[in-house]
Amino acid sequence: MHLFDTWRIGSATLRNRIAVSPMCQYSAVDGVPGDWHLVHLGSRAVGGAALVFCEATAVCAEGRISDADTGLWNDLQAEAWARIARFVAAQGAVVGIQLAHAGRKASTEAPWRGGKALPSPRAWTPVAPSAIAFDDGYAVPRALDAAGIAGVIDDFRAAAARAREAGFGAIEIHAAHGYLLHEFLSPLCNRRDDAWGGSLANRARLLRAVVAAVREAWPPPNPLLVRVSATDWADGGWDIEECVELARWLRDDGVDLVDCSSGGAVPGVRIPLSPGYQVPFAARIRREAGIATGAVGLITTPLEAQAIVDSGQADLVLLARELLRDPYFPRRAAAELGTPLDPPPQYARAWV
Repeated sequence: MHLFDTWRIGSATLRNRIAVSPMCQYSAVDGVPGDWHLVHLGSRAVGGAALVFCEATAVCAEGRISDADTGLWNDLQAEAWARIARFVAAQGAVVGIQLAHAGRKASTEAPWRGGKALPSPRAWTPVAPSAIAFDDGYAVPRALDAAGIAGVIDDFRAAAARAREAGFGAIEIHAAHGYLLHEFLSPLCNRRDDAWGGSLANRARLLRAVVAAVREAWPPPNPLLVRVSATDWADGGWDIEECVELARWLRDDGVDLVDCSSGGAVPGVRIPLSPGYQVPFAARIRREAGIATGAVGLITTPLEAQAIVDSGQADLVLLARELLRDPYFPRRAAAELGTPLDPPPQYARAWV
């Protein structure tokens, strides 16, 4: 496989194997994306990425990380996203939306304002599987009851329907980084003793129910991805063995690709950061669960990205910070790897 081979996922054909990882911009008003999002996402599409994911987008107001997060729980938000989706698609990229619920990590300030709990009156009470705060400076969440869990599932279903109406070409369900669906998966966050806690099957029940609900509004062959944290990096937490089993279930539930990240469930863990440090998770899940995977995490050079795909460790390479530094990384990578991309006609004179 080559980084610049086309690749088909569900009904979508990607022009290469490079995707823009969802990256929160904390720049929305009442959940509505604006000009910043249009230019930010549009630049990465012009830059040559095959799949451009919009940021973690809340399926309900209480599911936002901050009060500046984007949302997809009403029609005004969907209309604003539709404008962005049209532009990104017109540049030859598949446009994706990551549907999310922040769980106990909701109601916080943007990172550059400290990232801790919002002050009143801007704050709201977060929800979680169990009434355990993420850390000092975070609100104690309300444990979801049966009606609350059913409401979360309905919110994901409704957001998926709006995503389809807005013209998105792919959906990713966010089940990583210590947000709500990951909280249910991790025994460090989920202390329930009912049907939603305890065994792996019970802890995975909410994610699988969300996948089923999204698939009602977003049926195959529309591309459906799930982002997971493959490990909590903490004793007694969620780990790669459980994640492999989960991936097998997700494959059978109609998920097309597992996007393999890690961490975020609990604070204070030591993560062995290095280039490509999460790639082995993608490789193992791909090999043992028989599902396509995406690799993400400190991938910064064309040769690193090419090696991941060429060795069969992952089907897709997702870039985040490197694409903040250089929206045109795919064009630079293509030239370095000997497969230059045709530029937009407006920019063609720069490639003469």
